[in-house]
Amino acid sequence: MPEPRRSTIDAGEVERFSALAAEWWNPNGKFRPLHKFNPVRLAYIRDQVATRFGRDPRAARPFEGLRFLDIGCGGGLLCEPMARLGADVVGADASATNIEVAKLHATEAGVSVDYRATTAEALADAGETFDVILNMEVVEHVADIDLFVGKCGEMVRPGGIMFVATINRTLKALGLAIIGAEYVLRWLPRGTHQFGKLVRPEELEKALGVAGLTVIDRTGVIYHPLADRWQRSKDMDVNYMVLAEKGSV
Repeated sequence: MPEPRRSTIDAGEVERFSALAAEWWNPNGKFRPLHKFNPVRLAYIRDQVATRFGRDPRAARPFEGLRFLDIGCGGGLLCEPMARLGADVVGADASATNIEVAKLHATEAGVSVDYRATTAEALADAGETFDVILNMEVVEHVADIDLFVGKCGEMVRPGGIMFVATINRTLKALGLAIIGAEYVLRWLPRGTHQFGKLVRPEELEKALGVAGLTVIDRTGVIYHPLADRWQRSKDMDVNYMVLAEKGSV
């Protein structure tokens, strides 16, 4: 018998986030932590893309002419800002419910985003390519991280870049990101993250290397309770982001 086709999709994870879809754009709802986290993500993406592609980050539409993919886009919290900065954005998510919420919000906001209910492997197999891929808070939810990163890597154009944000698999992360955030503070619904699926930086960098990408920047992200905001840090024990580049041909 032929072997079953590998998939990046964890059906349980898709179902969990689909059930919360109506909450995506509520800054005080279930995704409040993501809304709080968004400014530090957006600033990092804006500055790094501007640097790598020689754009002025202060310009009104500095990403004009660049094609972006936000894989695992959820309700579109990153897609819309990228589109407003001039990027041609494809937002992809395995949850059709999330995509419908994202489409509705983009229409109401008057922002043009190409939303698709699809997977990384389907996009890669169709030959889609992008200058920038946003892979944010997704790798800890997929069924096969090597396949997922590999398929994303296939879609990065030569000279293009991919951002990956995730949570480290450490006892500190278990205490803060799972026990603290989900069970004590209840910032996130219980079960949002599974400790065994969290990803260490060296594991992520290995998968990126196999996918033909080289890590060119890395940063931790920590929560500042007094300021009630997230900020970049050298501490990568819990939340962290990496930037990887595909060499030019």
